[in-house]
Amino acid sequence: MKHENSNKLFEQALEIIPGGVNSPVRACRSVGTEPIFIKRAEGCMVYDEDDNRFIDYIGSWGPMILGHSHPAVTEAISTVLKRGTSFGAPTDLEIKLAEMVIDAVPSIEMVRMVNSGTEATMSAIRLARGFTGRDTIIKFDGCYHGHADSLLVAAGSGVATLSIPGSPGVPQSFVDHTLSLPYNDVECVREVMDKQGEKIACIIVEPVAGNMGLVAPADGFLETLRDLTDQYGSILIFDEVMTGFRVALGGAQSLYGIYPDVTCLGKIIGGGLPVGAYGGKREIMEYMAPQGPVYQAGTLSGNPLAMAAGIATLGQLEDPGFYDTLDEKADRLAAGLEKVVENTDINAVVDRVGSMLGLFFTDIKVKNFEDAKTSDLEMFSAYYKGMLQEGVYLAPSQFEAFFVSAAHNMDHIDATVRAAENVLEGLKK
Repeated sequence: MKHENSNKLFEQALEIIPGGVNSPVRACRSVGTEPIFIKRAEGCMVYDEDDNRFIDYIGSWGPMILGHSHPAVTEAISTVLKRGTSFGAPTDLEIKLAEMVIDAVPSIEMVRMVNSGTEATMSAIRLARGFTGRDTIIKFDGCYHGHADSLLVAAGSGVATLSIPGSPGVPQSFVDHTLSLPYNDVECVREVMDKQGEKIACIIVEPVAGNMGLVAPADGFLETLRDLTDQYGSILIFDEVMTGFRVALGGAQSLYGIYPDVTCLGKIIGGGLPVGAYGGKREIMEYMAPQGPVYQAGTLSGNPLAMAAGIATLGQLEDPGFYDTLDEKADRLAAGLEKVVENTDINAVVDRVGSMLGLFFTDIKVKNFEDAKTSDLEMFSAYYKGMLQEGVYLAPSQFEAFFVSAAHNMDHIDATVRAAENVLEGLKK
């Protein structure tokens, strides 16, 4: 498999774009290779500038739950495109998408549309601070909530991939107001809240972590967060940018039956276009301007193209049996990978929540970021390159989840398992 055109484009990009990419993980540095440049995508397949084709498990990092170029989504975008691309004014589409989100997500009574997951989490934390009158927040090691200053402390995703401990440019005063604790450590959270609970504005968490690889919540973890925030009058924020409409129609909160005060959304609700949102209890959301004193604004918020794509996407997800079928495919992939790992006697563990999966090259069950960091990164790098040669497109980082879409069929799943078997058998030899 040749990548001559991608390599030439990357050389051009390096001259005019920092690192040659517009989001760091895309540079593929952690796997010791250069990025492939995508020309087009359809269904679960992506095609690069050298006309190589790959079964795609990145799915634009999660949004493409229906697969690429789904007819309902492209038609909706095309129809609205004729009306105009942006007005900076309210449209009926904003109301329709907001109603669909509220109907699906149990804890949301009001919702505000923004342009990205980072904007959603940043705004939700500002809202929590404004509502409670407190400054300090709690997050968890390895959870990535976007690149807002206070959220880059011990963050996962690209920060973990590039081995960056935080980021220059983040004032110490922001760091001072952010406590980062071990994910899934109930006793640690309880101890901190017992000492500082009266100062904590909010706890923000990925209910299913997807930015240190896939890590599921331990029994009692989310319940403890809910109980402690209630006890001390803090706001519980679920960052469901990745899990919202991915692991279930109502997100991880409906899957586990634990309901936050504020939920952050993105990815799927934009149908592949740039969208974020945050929503929650009416009394909290009414604290946002112009109704309340906490300010947040955005020229492109509620952009009609993004709203149309989101409406079309969520409409497809409401079909009975959609998630059962998707889970069946993801379960087949997880079971297949587990069998390959067992047969090749490679040190690796597989985990799955809904249509999100993770494969860690370690011999322990991963329950937090410290566990994730025991993974053999050289082994992952070799696995990534091998799978690419086999025609399977994975995230170029050990610390990212991967995603099954409705466009994958059982033949795609079985081909992926065979590819993994070929690669891991080769690595074992």
